[in-house]
Amino acid sequence: MAALGVQAEQGSGLPRGAVAELEAAATDPDPRIRTAAVAALVRAAGTRRATGAWRRACADPAPEVRRRAAELTPKLSPRPNARPLVDLLDDPEVTVVEASAWALGELGESAAVPRLVTLATKHDDPLAREAAVAALGAIGDRAGLAAILAACKDKPAVRRRAVLALAPFDGPEVDAALENALKDRDWQTRQAAEDLRG
Repeated sequence: MAALGVQAEQGSGLPRGAVAELEAAATDPDPRIRTAAVAALVRAAGTRRATGAWRRACADPAPEVRRRAAELTPKLSPRPNARPLVDLLDDPEVTVVEASAWALGELGESAAVPRLVTLATKHDDPLAREAAVAALGAIGDRAGLAAILAACKDKPAVRRRAVLALAPFDGPEVDAALENALKDRDWQTRQAAEDLRG
């Protein structure tokens, strides 16, 4: 990148011309440079430019850029429309799906619950199911409870996450799931249940 000017970019806290340079870097052929540029824009550019860069990064051809865009979402202010994140739940790269589910959970995005339920119950990759279950627990919407309870019978990493995701819920079905988890063959699942019960 060219040397940055010394006068402050209005409203951004960046030197004059820096935002334009970062926007140019966000279209660089190297995905590592695009990833760094979008992170800098979200951190320091004005709302309109940061949100625009984030939206473009969500549709970037490189999975590492899409993943970073998802991770950056909770830092955007005001909160953006979550549609690009929900769309990323169908991404072919599972780490992008994981980051998108995490961000939706951080945002408490109740509108994403039906899609997260589908992800938690039907995705082929346990990493995606685990991330969706965690997001459902973070959101705490009762519409996600059945999927979390089903995940208590999944693979060990998913079961552990599902037990933790039960924290915002109560009721006899939650008590029964925790009771079963106390006898789980995976010690970390048992520990998670003990922590919640204790």
